[in-house]
Amino acid sequence: MSTFRLPDLGEGLAEAEIVEWHVKVGDHVRVDQPMVSVETAKAVVEVPAPFSGVVTALRGGPGDIVLTGAPLIEFDSGTVVGSMPATVDEEYAEADVAAGRRGDGKAAGSRAVPAARALAKRLGADLAAIQGSGRAGLITLDDVLKHANLPPGAGRPPDGNGASPGASASPAARAMAAAGPGDGTVEPLRGMRRAMAQNMSLSRDQVPGSTVCDDADLHAWSRRGEYMLRLMRAMIHAWRVEPALNAWYDPATQSRFLVAHINLAIAVDTPGGLIVPVVRNIEKQSPDELRDSIIRQKQAAHSRETLPEDLRDFTLMLSNFGTLAGRYGIPLVVPPAVAILGAGKVREDAVVVGGAVQAHRRMPLSLSFDHRCITGGEACRFLGAVIADLEKPD
Repeated sequence: MSTFRLPDLGEGLAEAEIVEWHVKVGDHVRVDQPMVSVETAKAVVEVPAPFSGVVTALRGGPGDIVLTGAPLIEFDSGTVVGSMPATVDEEYAEADVAAGRRGDGKAAGSRAVPAARALAKRLGADLAAIQGSGRAGLITLDDVLKHANLPPGAGRPPDGNGASPGASASPAARAMAAAGPGDGTVEPLRGMRRAMAQNMSLSRDQVPGSTVCDDADLHAWSRRGEYMLRLMRAMIHAWRVEPALNAWYDPATQSRFLVAHINLAIAVDTPGGLIVPVVRNIEKQSPDELRDSIIRQKQAAHSRETLPEDLRDFTLMLSNFGTLAGRYGIPLVVPPAVAILGAGKVREDAVVVGGAVQAHRRMPLSLSFDHRCITGGEACRFLGAVIADLEKPD
C-alpha cells in the first residue's frame, strides 16, 4: 500500500482545493496518468499519478481543501516513480540526516511539515527559531502561526464537523450560525477568492502601507483608449527615474532587492474572482508585443487557463480599476513586491488654464507602497514620473 501526498505545486503553496477526480476507487492507473485536478492560488493544475497500481482510497472530494503534504490518494501500487517516504515525518527526518542535523527534536528548526515550511517562507519566519510541538519536535502549521502571533488554525480550512462556534468564534461566525435558512446563503470562498483573501490578509499583517494620489491630465492625447499600454509605458519611464519601487523586500534580513527588469502583475476581474497574471520584461517589449501579452493573459484568466508560472515573480503591480468604476483607491501591496499603481476612471474635469476654465480629461492615480523600505520621497518621485509620461502627446 502506498500513500501519495499532495506535492508542493509551486512557490511554496500551502494548500490546494480538489476540483475534480479523474479516477475512482478500483481503477487501475498508469504512471503519469492524470488523476485529479486541483486549484491552487488561482490556477487549476492536473496532478498525474506517480504510481502504476490500483486506487484503494481517495482522501477528499471536490471542494475539499488539502494541505501540501497531506494524504491525497492511496494505491495498491506496483512501479513507484522516485522516492516517496510513507510519512511527512520520515521525509524530513531523511532530509535532516542528509544535512547532518539532529533528529531528536532539539534542533527543531530543521524539521517541519511542508505546509509549515511554506507558511514560514510567506511570513518571513525563521524555522530555526520555532519550537515544534509535533512528534520528535516536528514543526506544525500551528507552531508557525503561534510564532507569528496569528490565531491557531488561521492557515487551515474551516472545521467541517458541524459544531456550533463557541464564545471564541468571530462575530461573523456566531451571526452565521444563528441565521435561519431564509436569512441568506453561506458561500465559502474558493479558488481565486480564497487566494485573494489570503493575499490581502498577508498584506494587512505584513505591510505598513501608505498611499499617495494625484491626477494625470490627458488633454494632449489626440485619441482615446489603450490606457493599459500608456500606463505600462509610464511605469517603465518612472522605474528609470526612480528604480526603488520595482523591488522585493525581505523582512527577515531587512533588505530590499532592486530588480533589473519589470515583471508587471496586472489585475484581471473575472466571474470567478480576481486573478493577477504577470507580463514579464515589459521594458523590452514593443507596444504591439505588450498589447498581445495583455490580450493573451486576459484570455487565459477568463478561461481559467493561467499557468502557475504566470502568477509568480512579479516585481511591480498595476490595477486599472477605473475601467469599472472608482476615482481613487488604496490598492494593497502583496509581498514581496513593494508597490502597486491604481488607475481610476478617466473623466472630464474643470481645470484652470491661463486664467480660463477648460474641460480636460484626467486620469486619477493612486500609488500604494511598502513604507518599510520605500520613502515618501521615492514614492512621490515615481508617481510624478508616471504623470509626466502620461501627459505627453500620443
